[in-house]
Amino acid sequence: MEAIVVYITAPNEDEAARIAKAIVEERLAGCANIVKGIRSIYSWQGKIEDDAEVLMIVKTQRHLFEPLKRRVKELHSYTVPEIIALPIIEGSEDYLNWLKEVTE
Repeated sequence: MEAIVVYITAPNEDEAARIAKAIVEERLAGCANIVKGIRSIYSWQGKIEDDAEVLMIVKTQRHLFEPLKRRVKELHSYTVPEIIALPIIEGSEDYLNWLKEVTE
């Protein structure tokens, strides 16, 4: 199993929780942490934006990235949501086994 961490930003905690619950219930992710109070400065449509957001830290399997990405795009209010994956190089064997069990 190739485990990954997926970062997804959202405009607020309620939207992030709604997305997180859906992807965990649908077994596209084993866990989603929601980190409040991040500040995002980014370029959008020719302007520099400065917004408060929340960050979702999602743990899943690499082969589930595409269906996860599609589902997040369906549920997300942003036109172009941040959905990026990073490999998990090492981890607790117990945790990674659990992750495999709870995701498809």
